[in-house]
Amino acid sequence: MSRRCELTGKGPMTGNNVSHANNKTRRRFLPNLQDVSLHSEGLGRSFKLRVSSAALRSVDHRGGLDAYLARAKDDELSPNALQIKRDLKKAQQPAA
Repeated sequence: MSRRCELTGKGPMTGNNVSHANNKTRRRFLPNLQDVSLHSEGLGRSFKLRVSSAALRSVDHRGGLDAYLARAKDDELSPNALQIKRDLKKAQQPAA
């Protein structure tokens, strides 16, 4: 399972541990990923996604998973999230 957020594309970053003596050793900064179930109003079902806590706040701020995916860039989304976005567009097309 990759350490990458399915909604924002956030992944591990690298940097240095710096000791008191100013010795530097490489380290990784991992994103704060959570396994959550997000409900889609348009599709009427829930989806299990692995998202960062920052993305979870963004989903709440934008008003739910459907609104978040409508404004999200396709290149940041995982294949799973991209499929959900396509299904949402297909479900909303006949209604419009």
